Amino acid sequence: MRSVELQAEIRSGRGKEKARALRKSGKCPAVFYGPKREAVSMAFDSREFFLKISSLEGSHLIKLTSPASELNDKMTLIKETQLHPVSGAVLHADFYEVDMTAKLRVPVPLHFVGKPEGVILGGILQPVRREIEVECLPTDIPEYIEVDVTALNIHDAVHVSQLTIPQGVTAIYDDDDDFAVVTVVPPTVEAPAGGAAEEAAAAPVEGEEPKAEGDEKKES
Repeated sequence: MRSVELQAEIRSGRGKEKARALRKSGKCPAVFYGPKREAVSMAFDSREFFLKISSLEGSHLIKLTSPASELNDKMTLIKETQLHPVSGAVLHADFYEVDMTAKLRVPVPLHFVGKPEGVILGGILQPVRREIEVECLPTDIPEYIEVDVTALNIHDAVHVSQLTIPQGVTAIYDDDDDFAVVTVVPPTVEAPAGGAAEEAAAAPVEGEEPKAEGDEKKES
């Protein structure tokens, strides 16, 4: 996997007012941390992040560029982003330092390709999982895993153990939990108005005389 470069800088000061002023200047507050270092407050250009990273799918290596700073050339993964609820703009991000020689676990998206036989017969393709967790070296992180659904008939499914996983990558799941990632379900048929349920309710009970409209039977 190729890395994406992002300019970064160490920032001083914390709190809502500092963060608000930073965003008004076109930058976004963030945190850089790792298993062998203390957290460092940093900032990045919001527009650069939008153009290079916001549209990426799955897990991607981010190489920080920050001359004369401890952040320079650090390889990271974005662990979490906070987005504005209306505009979708990034408000904050957590960057996790990656050891390029150690395996790690990351989520990888699934791409479903092909038109299932069951869909041609009227069924509906139903994804169960949109991503799975894998373990691999940072340089082996796949952008996505392709799932061919062409042969699926109605009620058929593809399970995680059936996926074609790239070399050097391991899908994470328990042997007793070989979960389905996609299936084809039968078409949904709505019961017509005045259907069997209404007809059954309107039918007279066996042995009972049908009542004329407007008749009432009084108890003695």
